[in-house]
Amino acid sequence: MFEVIVIGGGHAGSEAALAVARLGHKTLLVTGNIKMIATMPCNPSIGGPAKGTLVREIDALGGEMGKVTDKTSLQMKMLNHSKGPAVRALRAQSDKVLYPQEMQNTLFAEPNLEIKEAYVKRLIVEDQLCQGVVLESGEKIEAKSVILTAGTYMEAAVLVGATSTPEGPDKQKPSYGLSEHLRELGMETFRLKTGTPPRIKRGSVDFSKMELSPGDNFKYHFSFDDSVFKPLDKEWPCYLIHTAEATHSIIKSNLRKSAMYSGLVKGVGPRYCPSIEDKLVRFADKERHQLFIEPESQFIDEVYLQGFSTSMPHDVQDEMVHSLPGLENAVIAKYAYAIEYDAIHPTDLWPTLESKIIKNLYFAGQVNGTSGYEEAACQGLMAGINASLKMRHKQPFILRRDEAYIGVLIDDLVTKGVLDPYRMLTSRAEFRLLLRHDNADIRLTEKGHMIGLIDDARYQKFLEKKETIKQETNRLKKLTVNPTPSINQQLRDFSSGELKEKISLLDLLKRPELSYDNILSLVGEVRTLPLEITEQIEIEVTYEGYIKKAIREAEKLAKEESIQIPIDFDYNSLHNIALEARVKLSKIKPLTIGQASRISGVNPADITTLILRVKEFKS
Repeated sequence: MFEVIVIGGGHAGSEAALAVARLGHKTLLVTGNIKMIATMPCNPSIGGPAKGTLVREIDALGGEMGKVTDKTSLQMKMLNHSKGPAVRALRAQSDKVLYPQEMQNTLFAEPNLEIKEAYVKRLIVEDQLCQGVVLESGEKIEAKSVILTAGTYMEAAVLVGATSTPEGPDKQKPSYGLSEHLRELGMETFRLKTGTPPRIKRGSVDFSKMELSPGDNFKYHFSFDDSVFKPLDKEWPCYLIHTAEATHSIIKSNLRKSAMYSGLVKGVGPRYCPSIEDKLVRFADKERHQLFIEPESQFIDEVYLQGFSTSMPHDVQDEMVHSLPGLENAVIAKYAYAIEYDAIHPTDLWPTLESKIIKNLYFAGQVNGTSGYEEAACQGLMAGINASLKMRHKQPFILRRDEAYIGVLIDDLVTKGVLDPYRMLTSRAEFRLLLRHDNADIRLTEKGHMIGLIDDARYQKFLEKKETIKQETNRLKKLTVNPTPSINQQLRDFSSGELKEKISLLDLLKRPELSYDNILSLVGEVRTLPLEITEQIEIEVTYEGYIKKAIREAEKLAKEESIQIPIDFDYNSLHNIALEARVKLSKIKPLTIGQASRISGVNPADITTLILRVKEFKS
């Protein structure tokens, strides 16, 4: 008998299976096609705004995505580097052949993990307790916990023009019966839609008509552990183009042929990653739209047309692509399509990602209404951790909104629900200055070590890094400079104001126009510490006032989160609050006052009443 069964081998399933197996549980990963484990059916990239921080957080907790990305990237770039640290984000263009190979190698090498190629049709449930799975063959496999990460496969249908084909991503077989079975068990499902753009044969592209978009000339990495880097001179470039007037004309004249506008699509598509025809309708005032030509793999003669997702018929896609600069003679290797699938309402889950209806059943990834590999992977990791903790009779692991983007994502899902595929954005995080790319290890490595996914050797390296930051900060506090003509001239050269009195280097670093290297040069030193350490010192000192303000706000949240609400609390007994608030509180069953306050339709007066009744209930 297995302790944990993970259904689905996507990015959520991979992280979930590794987490529970590494925590010592005999684990089975069931997936329809072993060769498709951790594949990238859409954009072969990892990271980007907010998503890049998710990957750093996954790594800091002991997950695998960051390591695999570092090993298999074709290009690395730090986005928003000229902006504030709260919105900086690392993005990698991954090799879509090597990424799944590397993840599969890691999974097959895990001693506590067994992988089985099969489809799950039903769950074994008795007295609202999940005890295993039933395969399409009829074989029953028992387990103490099940983590369902079906991605976009449940009742999947590929949509092109007026045609709907029962099919999963990359022409894979969909999962049948599972979503119907979930409805039988009392869980609601609903339809969502996503899509992918055409792939173009590289040899048919005229890159001379495009703007070069290279990676950064620096060895960035997602993983805080020792990483394998691609040499900078081996990185693959991307290219920038824009839609043309002819492109818009072709799309508008064929709009009704799109599955999106023909009435064929029933699911709701991603708001923040719309199809090109949807962009033209929603942003009719824009004369052109930005597109990127991105490499898919060093082993495939194909490029990815980022920003050109569509569900137009193939002949219209040919016209659309040929209207773009540099793609006049392009050969389409794979046509674009939309895909519909069943998802569950994430408000039916606890913050641990365990079902409120079926005990020991966890959900993670796109089946919860999210979009993107990164959002899926972090949910898989958290579901795996919490399934393990529950089996070991330990307290659940729930991250607050001020602790991690992962905390924001899961709280948004289980508290607010989704209407369209959820994408992690920096604007969703009210404490984004605390949840930076650079400090994910400081925030979460301690927790990863306590859980058991960060080993002692890596934890020791982390403690040494923290100590180095502390020592260097104290040293800068003691080092001072005087207002000499030479010092003031150097400050003028840095476009900074002159000194009138002695000042420490640490206080000088508070000036936003001065960098760590600038202040060291004033005393004749050059940087010898790693950039990741000096960058953190620089950010913490420069933005000290803003960070302290954010910490004070976070402390208020922590107080609200510390007031727990009993699971069996009867919200119908709250006669002095609005009916809408009673209904939503009863459905969501918030675990804390903080979570209750974030439910749409619950106002401050309702929360005041709730706090009083919770105190009475506990006494």
